[in-house]
Amino acid sequence: MKNLLLSVGLLGASLAAAAQPTPRQLYPGLFEAVQLQRVYPDGKTFVDALPTAAPAGIVATYEQRRSRPDFDLKLFVGQYFTPPVAATDLYHSNIQAGIRAHLDTLWTVLSRPAALQPPPNSSLLPLPRPYVVPGGRFREMYYWDSYFTMLGLRAAGRTALVRDMVADFASLVDRYGHIPNGTRTYYLTRSQPPFFALMVQLLAQAEGGSSQSYTQFRPQLLKEYAYWTADGASPKPGTAQRLAVRMPGGELLSRYWDDSDQPREESYREDVEAAKTSAQPPAEFYRNVRAAAASGWDFSTRWFAPGQGLGTIRTTRLVPVDLNCLLLTLEQTLELAARQAGDSLEAPRFRQLARVRAAAIRRYCWDEQAGFYSDYDLDTRRPTPARTLAAVFPLAFGVATPVQAVLVAGHLRREFLRPGGLLTTPLASGQQWDAPNAWAPLEYLAILGLNRTQQTALADTVAARWVRVNVRGFQQTGKLLEKYNVEATGPAAGGGGEYALQDGFGWTNGVLLTLLDAARTDKYIGDRPAQPLPVLRPKNKVVKPAQ
Repeated sequence: MKNLLLSVGLLGASLAAAAQPTPRQLYPGLFEAVQLQRVYPDGKTFVDALPTAAPAGIVATYEQRRSRPDFDLKLFVGQYFTPPVAATDLYHSNIQAGIRAHLDTLWTVLSRPAALQPPPNSSLLPLPRPYVVPGGRFREMYYWDSYFTMLGLRAAGRTALVRDMVADFASLVDRYGHIPNGTRTYYLTRSQPPFFALMVQLLAQAEGGSSQSYTQFRPQLLKEYAYWTADGASPKPGTAQRLAVRMPGGELLSRYWDDSDQPREESYREDVEAAKTSAQPPAEFYRNVRAAAASGWDFSTRWFAPGQGLGTIRTTRLVPVDLNCLLLTLEQTLELAARQAGDSLEAPRFRQLARVRAAAIRRYCWDEQAGFYSDYDLDTRRPTPARTLAAVFPLAFGVATPVQAVLVAGHLRREFLRPGGLLTTPLASGQQWDAPNAWAPLEYLAILGLNRTQQTALADTVAARWVRVNVRGFQQTGKLLEKYNVEATGPAAGGGGEYALQDGFGWTNGVLLTLLDAARTDKYIGDRPAQPLPVLRPKNKVVKPAQ
């Protein structure tokens, strides 16, 4: 009965997603022409644009006109579509007012009201409560970005907005069976790193002892868990099905996945062109690209064959260490929620599931020879040789042993530490999730993990350098950016990737404000797994890894 209900729930979620057409479905033929001919420099512009007439009528008119000698596609699109405008394009900062004033103003600039009914034929998904967007081209709510934004909202005392956003994410789980990458129709086939449990933890902490957040959002936490593990009963050891991977020893872990094997609509031209460089069948290549987008790391040598480029991307053949650490904390949070609800059967079940997952992460993702955590390669049956900042997740979520934490910290100090913080990877590839770039969420989790495993000197160094590069960038440009070049001693802006550098920027703001407050009060991040993550460094206390 349980599996039947789960199947029915997933079918309902699939039907709900299918009922909301994407831009490519709304504008067949026209969509491909606009994206491949690069009417807009950024492919995301068209999929976010609003039509000025009914889609069927636009397509019919396009078909009538497109063969005429004087037809101009750009003029046609300009007549029938209104491109979006980023709020940060209209906002001008006051550098003289200081960075805290800038941060406080940005919460208003990046906030959006509830949108129960988006404009007709918009790609936006409805949301019942107010929310915060990252900024720039990212004009909708994003999944994992939002947790780090919420850190800043908590620090700014905007607890009501934190609750609003958690409620929005809960509504997405209820409607679609999972939290999509972002709140657009073209994101519905995939999710992102599962931070919903951490959002519930954060809300519970912000609301104090009277909070019933664990009980209130327990149904959505369970649905989130089902999404990542639902196919786990099917794969045989050593095989995978959709998001679920049955490891050689029989343990259930998960991987990043997208249910579509077509080019991403928001990066259609880029994907079609990149597929030409790959030896993979196009459908396989597109699936791997989409799975990397689901990871949030789009793109990085982390997902490529060693020493190779995007054409060798193989995301679905890897069992990501960061993803499974997040699912571990989801299991621990479900144990806590069950205890709060007085469910004496489910609490021990999730406690045992968490223990098994933690042991599996240590078994499969710890590279004993290298002394480092990596993703597990399903084909070679060993950790990948890629060195990435995903290695800090086992430290942050209580998986790493004390000895492992010391070894990982040594690698971070020798290979990753730069004047502005920690590199995402030590390799420079031109991809934005490689050197010389660094990103706020990974810096935050590195500081968290290092503090929780008593590597506090290195944690302090990373925090101080990251704050400095953020402040220097603000003083240079009046902006806070989505990523930074941490190798540079001059301009701090990061680069690389498929699109221009974006400013705003939600997760940068949230992490920076948290670290500024921590520095001012001589406090940092720590505590035990499966508890809300406070802004307090543990004093004379070693955090034991999950058993």
